[in-house]
Amino acid sequence: MSNQPATNGVTPPPVSDSKATAAAAASAVETKPKKKICCACPDTKKLRDECIVEHGESACAKWIEAHKMCLRAEGFNV
Repeated sequence: MSNQPATNGVTPPPVSDSKATAAAAASAVETKPKKKICCACPDTKKLRDECIVEHGESACAKWIEAHKMCLRAEGFNV
């Protein structure tokens, strides 16, 4: 694409730098969490920890994943 007028007389929008656009999108998605990871999602953390102590890590995948989902919702990259 160029910034030359098209054959129908309409000028296409300028082509943006894809790296700049990707960086802007990444910074919008990666917002800094408001809490420390140790203090986020106390309910799912408690259930996860109790399950692991009583049944072992392999039996608690459901609770581990629920806690990870909660942390992601809080803005953590886990």
